[in-house]
Amino acid sequence: MVTPLRLLWLITSATAYIIIAYTISRQQFDWLIVLLTGLFLWYWWVLTLDQHGRGVGGEGNRFLFSAAILFRLALLFAMPRLSDDVYRFVWDGRLLSHGFNPYLYLPNSIVNTKIAQLANLYGDLFRHLNSPAYFTVYPPLNQILFGVAARLSSNSLFWNVVWLRVPILLSDIGSLWLLTKLLRQLGRSPNLALLYGLNPLVILELTGNLHFEAVMIFFTLLAAWWLLQDNQSWLSVLKSAGALALAIGSKLLPLVLLPIIVRWLGWRKGIVYAILTGLFTIVQFVSFASLELVQNIFSSVNLYFQKFEFNASIYYVLRAIGYWFKGYNAIGFIGFWLSVTTTLSMLWISFRWRTVSIPAQVLAVLTLYFAFATTVHPWYITTLVAAAVFTRFRYPLVWSALIPLSYCTYRAVPYQENLWLTAIEYSVVFAFLVAEIRRRSEKMLAR
Repeated sequence: MVTPLRLLWLITSATAYIIIAYTISRQQFDWLIVLLTGLFLWYWWVLTLDQHGRGVGGEGNRFLFSAAILFRLALLFAMPRLSDDVYRFVWDGRLLSHGFNPYLYLPNSIVNTKIAQLANLYGDLFRHLNSPAYFTVYPPLNQILFGVAARLSSNSLFWNVVWLRVPILLSDIGSLWLLTKLLRQLGRSPNLALLYGLNPLVILELTGNLHFEAVMIFFTLLAAWWLLQDNQSWLSVLKSAGALALAIGSKLLPLVLLPIIVRWLGWRKGIVYAILTGLFTIVQFVSFASLELVQNIFSSVNLYFQKFEFNASIYYVLRAIGYWFKGYNAIGFIGFWLSVTTTLSMLWISFRWRTVSIPAQVLAVLTLYFAFATTVHPWYITTLVAAAVFTRFRYPLVWSALIPLSYCTYRAVPYQENLWLTAIEYSVVFAFLVAEIRRRSEKMLAR
């Protein structure tokens, strides 16, 4: 039922999305936060207080699912304004579309060369790159999508952006469909998919700002769907492993889910699943294969974990302690041991939490990963929002509403993080998480 209040929500929300996507830059932090606050308040209302839809527990919310798609379609022609990652996508795509392997060339080493001329890598594009001194870290499926978009756009930056957005848009719509299918399979309301579908951070960061977590989430959900159909069938295992490999081919993050899948399938079938996933992932790299590829990717990934830092939580506390004891930023030492701790903890969750549901394990592993990370950009949290749909935990939704505070960093040049806002973000999120864990524990003890 389309009530006047629902219609008001639709119009005002669509207007806010369009204003942010088409006119607001990340330097305009005040306007960004005002508009996002309004979007999240409407989001909270439509999912909890809208009595006609009975929140996300009600049945038959075609209007809300249509709205989720409409909001995304409204952003189709917007240039990303909250992230500059898109310029590296265009750079890599133009290299690939002109026959050059994007994994082999540093942007700052070819900017004034014949290669740059042939691939139309002009100086203005180079000036927008945020990491011109690093080799690309984007996996092969991403590179293929970058190359296709570059080929279809005929060197137009605008149309390159539009063609990059198409697979993201289709993936996000596909994820909405898969979420409803999976929720039905698990005996839960399919309308819970709206927690993801209508989340303002998901809409703006994936479709709006062109982050390929959308593609990763779609293929991860597809892998889960095929396993749930019949995990005793080797054909289902094969299809699921292929889908998970494509998810890894978009972003490497789904690798952290393999231990959970191995435990769930059992050692024999689980190890076969992991091997198949690994083989399918390697196949994607074959067309880019070279010794330099391995060296360059590992060098960039290593630099990412031991040099980059943004909107971190536990790491920032340890960094402050390191300054206190050593007098300098010990990110190399801290980053290494955080990665070791993260790996061991994720294995413990995967193999020792035997009484915890699989969706809750996935959410715990992803939360731990981001809690220990040195860099947590806003779009990273979209994966937690997708995982939370299958659990009763709602702290990822709180996090999705608070993490845009990190955009305060870009108010002026040079960039400077406001650690007070970072402290507020994580204090509220961790407090909400602890409260939810305690509430769940009390309910279990009361049974």
